[in-house]
Amino acid sequence: MSTPVLETENLVKVYGRGESRFDALKGLTFEIGRGESVAIVGKSGSGKSTLMHLLALLDEPTAGVVALEGKPVTQLKPKEVSALRNKTFGFVFQQFFLNANQTVLENVTLPLKIAGVGKSERNRRGMEALERLDMADKAKNKATNLSGGQKQRVCIARALINDPSVLFADEPTGNLDSTTSEIVEEILFGLHRDHGITLVVVTHDDDLAAKCQRRLIMQDGQIVAEESGSSLTAEEAAR
Repeated sequence: MSTPVLETENLVKVYGRGESRFDALKGLTFEIGRGESVAIVGKSGSGKSTLMHLLALLDEPTAGVVALEGKPVTQLKPKEVSALRNKTFGFVFQQFFLNANQTVLENVTLPLKIAGVGKSERNRRGMEALERLDMADKAKNKATNLSGGQKQRVCIARALINDPSVLFADEPTGNLDSTTSEIVEEILFGLHRDHGITLVVVTHDDDLAAKCQRRLIMQDGQIVAEESGSSLTAEEAAR
C-alpha cells in the first residue's frame, strides 16, 4: 500500500447512554493510502456513513484516533479542524446541498469564501473548476434550475475548488438515473486516475464499489471483510 493519507486506531463511536446506547463503530483500525480509491460498503445502519464523517473530520469519535498524513487530528481545536478540513478534503453528497437561489458560481466558490479568499480570485478559480466539469456556461444560472446531473457536477466542482488531496463521495449517484450515474462515476474516477486524488466512496451500489481498488465491507459497526483489486483497470473504471 502507498503512504497512508488517513489512518484510524481503535475508532469507536457511541450514541446515547444506558438502554438507548448504540455502538455505531466498534474499534476500527485501518489505513487509506495516498492516491488510493476505497469503497466503504454496507447496508443501512452498518456504520459506513458514521465512519466517513469521522474520517472527514465532520464528527468526533467517542474513542480512538484519526490521523491525517501520520498526525493525529482528534485533539485539535475546532477552528484548526475546520481549516484543515476545508484545505484537505472535498465532499460530494447524494443530496447535493446547494444553495438553491444562489448562482452556480456562488455555490462552487463557497469554500473559498469561507477560507477568506477575495472575490476576484474566487471567481477565477470557480470558473476554472466549472470548465473542468463542462459547466462554465451555467455559471450565472441559479442552482434550482439545474438537472440532477448538472447539480452533481456543480457539487464536484465545489469539491475541487481547494485542490483537495482527498475526495469523499457519499452515495454520489444515489439520486441519479443510470446514464447520468455513469457520467458522474467517469468524472470521479477520472479525477482519481489523472490527478492522483484519494477517492473514498460510501455506497451500497456494488457496481460502483467494484470500480474501486479496495473495498471495506461493514456490518454492525465493524469491518467484516476487505476486498482488493478490481476486474477493471483504472482506465476502464474511468470510462
